[in-house]
Amino acid sequence: MIFLYIILALFLILIGAGYYFSRQVIYPKTFPWKKTYEIEVENGKIDPQTYQSWEKEEIIIRSPNGYDLFGIYLPFPKSTQTVIISHGITFTLFGSVKYIKIFRNLGLNVLIYDLRNHGRSEGKNTTYGLYEKYDLKACVDWVFKRNGESGAVGTMGESMGAAISLEHAAIDPRIDFVIADCPFSDLTKILTYRLKQEYHLPPFPLIPLSNWFSKQLAGLNYKNVSPIEEVKSIKTPILFIHGMNDDYIQPEDSEAMFLAKIEGVKQLYLAPNAGHAQAYWLNQEEYTQKVQNFLREINFLH
Repeated sequence: MIFLYIILALFLILIGAGYYFSRQVIYPKTFPWKKTYEIEVENGKIDPQTYQSWEKEEIIIRSPNGYDLFGIYLPFPKSTQTVIISHGITFTLFGSVKYIKIFRNLGLNVLIYDLRNHGRSEGKNTTYGLYEKYDLKACVDWVFKRNGESGAVGTMGESMGAAISLEHAAIDPRIDFVIADCPFSDLTKILTYRLKQEYHLPPFPLIPLSNWFSKQLAGLNYKNVSPIEEVKSIKTPILFIHGMNDDYIQPEDSEAMFLAKIEGVKQLYLAPNAGHAQAYWLNQEEYTQKVQNFLREINFLH
């Protein structure tokens, strides 16, 4: 009888652990919106005077998933070319501000927005691109409605935002390019890696258990989020960027996706001495040049 109680206790512990890990995945603790602005200012990634000097429009975009997305559109005079930037997990659109000057200096409009379940956007959970790719498609719709169908749109993303941008490219051939900075290649793979790094635990049985709970709570099947599988069929030009010292999402993820892309222009920039989402900040001149060269190669710059 004692043995049965022990087995039952272990079973309940595993179930509880799977549920806990699932909630960590789909309900990540996010930063308050204003706090993210303060963090970026404190770290020197937003210059308040420069940011305030730019013309901006606060916008609301309705997601086809049934909730509102908050965004900020920064028009450049007479331009019909736009870059949409998606931020990383737990943060807000202010994490995208540091990249804006790259594109404004090229005469491009920029749209930044809060991902679902982040910042001032609605949405009850995070699904790593499963639903977010349709949110990004709605942002593209908004830009074409604003600037006309003759305009041009490219996307950029950082970390989870980069994975979302890749997943979106697989369903929306209208876009001219993707710049993917430190994306994960496969959700199951990155969760397995993070489980080992943060908790020193093997993938079984927690990954299958948490996947079951995630499907029940958010409709998220980890197997359905795999940018590397999407990349195989994407013809849109892609610039992959990754910090060589990234130990949160390893650079091998971008390297593998670069190799997996069969059709269309592809480039890979491995930024020296950079950890996760630090490629631009630690290599601003080289990073900017890589982006400019990429956009020139695909004839996006007029």
